[in-house]
Amino acid sequence: MAQVNTVLGPVDEADLGRTYVHEHIFTLDADVQANYPGEWGSEDERVADAVERLGALAALGVRTIIDPTVVGLGRCIPRIKRVAEQVPELNIVVATGLYTYDDVPFFFRYRGPGLNKALGMDVPDPMTDMFVQDLTEGIADTGVKAGMLKCAIDEQGMTPGVERVMRAVAGAHRRTGAPVTVHTHPNSRTGLEAKRVLCDEEGADPRRIVLGHSGDTSDCDHLAELADAGFLLGMDRFGLNLDTTFEARADTVVEMCRRGYAESMVLSHDASCYIDWIDPNVLPFLPQWHYLHIEQDVLPYLREKGVTERQITTMLVDNPRRLLTGS
Repeated sequence: MAQVNTVLGPVDEADLGRTYVHEHIFTLDADVQANYPGEWGSEDERVADAVERLGALAALGVRTIIDPTVVGLGRCIPRIKRVAEQVPELNIVVATGLYTYDDVPFFFRYRGPGLNKALGMDVPDPMTDMFVQDLTEGIADTGVKAGMLKCAIDEQGMTPGVERVMRAVAGAHRRTGAPVTVHTHPNSRTGLEAKRVLCDEEGADPRRIVLGHSGDTSDCDHLAELADAGFLLGMDRFGLNLDTTFEARADTVVEMCRRGYAESMVLSHDASCYIDWIDPNVLPFLPQWHYLHIEQDVLPYLREKGVTERQITTMLVDNPRRLLTGS
């Protein structure tokens, strides 16, 4: 039986259960937090709030969440470990990778391929080794091994920095077999660009890749094209209704199920217990953006529209298990 790395250690695939594949416990700018700690507030209070929210989620029967918070989003594994230890009934899978829509962080600009032109030769990318280390040895000195790789491409498209990260993620995927989640912008059809680089050119397995935020579009023909290529579609922003509505998101899932694509979708929120890059006074819906929408709102709506229990189990249990284990 395959095992999956979680914050509290490896678990058997049979213990993954109901899984949300895209949830952030904390999303931060680490530089801002370090230099302006008053904005963050009490560490103990933030941790306690996360424990309460995740405990409520686990009480509804959710067994596993994947937290794709990586470098660029304020990943802090010691903090996540504190939370996990207080909600042991919930498996938390963390990720490695790098989050950028444009250039790589300054640290990487004069390392690896950033030196190719100056040296007149191809220089291996240290990102790949870093990602592999997180997956196989553990993140820093925490003893926690990542169970997922993460990269991003948004409406800016395949910038040089985005492409570099994507190729580094593909290299780590080939070396370890770890699954990949990609932040995409479906209205710009960036999933097709991810396919070109990750799969067509770098040989990554689309069956082990989830294209995040696919539910931001209602273009089911485009989503079917990606599903037919083998990808999992992340219908993962329930509760975050900036450019669309709850009904539009849910109706897209209903239509894709009607077309026979339940085996190509996973459900989630892309929610967070704390976000420091959106002002709640400007976007007051955020306090209501929590981890319970799927169970309390989405699933009843899907059932009313004809989605079967078998299809729901496929999206919440079978597909995430296949993504994480390859089996």
